[in-house]
Amino acid sequence: MWLDMLPNNEKKRLRKRMRSPEAYQESREKVKSLEEITDEVDQNELMADLQFALETEPRVQEALKQEIEKDLTDVGIENMVEGAPSSSMIDALSSGSYQLSVRSNESTGSEEMVVTAEGHVSETLPMKKSYSDKYIAT
Repeated sequence: MWLDMLPNNEKKRLRKRMRSPEAYQESREKVKSLEEITDEVDQNELMADLQFALETEPRVQEALKQEIEKDLTDVGIENMVEGAPSSSMIDALSSGSYQLSVRSNESTGSEEMVVTAEGHVSETLPMKKSYSDKYIAT
C-alpha cells in the first residue's frame, strides 16, 4: 500500500531492484553481522587509545620505535609496510627519524598505523595489518 504514495520513477527503481536476485544478494553482502560490527568497534577503540597514547606519552612512541627497529632488522622494511618505500623513507626508518601515528584509510575507512618520515610529512606509509595489530597488543 505504501508503494502507491511514491512517485513513478521511485516505484520503477524499487521494482527493478526487488526483481533482481543478483541485486538482492549484493545488498545482503553489504550487511554486516553483529560480530563484524563488534570487531570493528573494538579495533577502532584500540586505535583511538593508541593515537591518544602516541600524542600524549613520548615513552610510548619510543617503546614502539624500539620494537619497530628490532623488526626492521629481522624482517626488513619492505615486509613491514604497505607499498614501496622511497629512498628517503628507507633512510628515515634506518636512522630512526620517523614518527608513528594513526590515520584513516581513505579506501577502506578504517584506522591504520602509519609511519611518517620527519621533515617529509606528505610521505607516509601504512604498516601492514599484522604488524599494526602486534604493536597495538603490546
